[in-house]
Amino acid sequence: MTESKPGAHSRDLKRAYRTIMDDHFPTRMEITFVFEDRPSTLVYEKVSWVIDGVRKGLRYGENPGQEAALYKLINGNLALGGVHTILPGRYLVSDADLLQAGKHPGKINLTDADNALNILGGVSRCVTDRPAVAIMKHNCPSGVAVAETLVEAYVKADLADRLAAFGGCVALSHAVDVATAEAIAERYAEVVVAPGYDEGSIGILSRRKNLRVMRIDNMERLSEFSTDRFVDFTSLIDGSIVTQLSFMPQTCSAADLRPAEATQEGRTYRIQRPPGEREAQDMVFGWMVGAGVISNSVLYVKDLVTVGIGSGEQDRVGAARIARDKAYRKLADRLAFQRHGVVYDALNDEAERRRIQDQVDERHGGLSGAVMVSDGFFPFRDGVDVGLREGVTGVIQPGGSLNDPEVIQACNDAGATMVFTGERSFRH
Repeated sequence: MTESKPGAHSRDLKRAYRTIMDDHFPTRMEITFVFEDRPSTLVYEKVSWVIDGVRKGLRYGENPGQEAALYKLINGNLALGGVHTILPGRYLVSDADLLQAGKHPGKINLTDADNALNILGGVSRCVTDRPAVAIMKHNCPSGVAVAETLVEAYVKADLADRLAAFGGCVALSHAVDVATAEAIAERYAEVVVAPGYDEGSIGILSRRKNLRVMRIDNMERLSEFSTDRFVDFTSLIDGSIVTQLSFMPQTCSAADLRPAEATQEGRTYRIQRPPGEREAQDMVFGWMVGAGVISNSVLYVKDLVTVGIGSGEQDRVGAARIARDKAYRKLADRLAFQRHGVVYDALNDEAERRRIQDQVDERHGGLSGAVMVSDGFFPFRDGVDVGLREGVTGVIQPGGSLNDPEVIQACNDAGATMVFTGERSFRH
């Protein structure tokens, strides 16, 4: 058995994350759909950037050792069932300018940025054109917020889950000003994506030498992109490919919210009160954010800020509980950081820890008055009960469960409102 020097193995592991792979994917790719009357070919071109005088594509795929390439559509169009997919020449992430690289972007960086734009596009189209920020981690939002100023939106999104935001992708709906750049530079992020950067902001962000700073001019037209469909490809283990048209949420305004109603054994059950203006806005906002959360998902939002996000669960009540538990933990972290500059677990003052926990419990983790968002229907009332017990006042979900009547009754008993979207929003 060969002996190795102490620490040699760990150094090799660290080196793997610094690797830049030379991919062997071709410069062009064509995908042809053969219809009975004609073929329809989509032509793609590989994307690369010049960094420090060297032209490179993606750093690597989801893990070091996986070659990867990014392709953008340069020719062709496709119509399926009367739905036309996005035309060539309209680019977002695939046409980003790398203003500062540090490291070449990898596949995860781009998919995080892409999903963030997916969320911000929905918020812009359906909720508000005010500044919005989405912070992504492993292709799922850790925090999303809307505010009157960009720096306020960033701070709210960051504080929504300060731990998860560490090393994440920050996507901003408006040009980054100096105040926002200062706030971002105080934290560690992998990627910043914005439609532009005010004078002086790049210099501030460059304090983080490995930060990828990306400018995407077309972000100003995000609301338009969010109405376009594209062909989504998923490869299976045997090389087979599943194709589908991209999902576009149809629930886009308060007018699209349907007060919950269901019939069972000849009796009709209806929600007793419609959502108020604030609740309706939070519902639409939450539905847009939820479209970017991995299923099964349940999330809570309040005043256009995410409070707790439960994602990737096999059971819906589990997602509801995880989102609730995260809301409690994140509020404790937020209070501890705002008062002492550290997260809750790092507080050594036991009396202060108890004071913060008492305040968190009193506020139900910030869930009192929040809206509960579910990407699929509640098969039983146990899921919605998780939120109602914490003071949630509104619920938005697809509807369509056999047990909708008992879920409606649960909301009525709690004085909460509930709406159906009539559409599911799964994301796998």
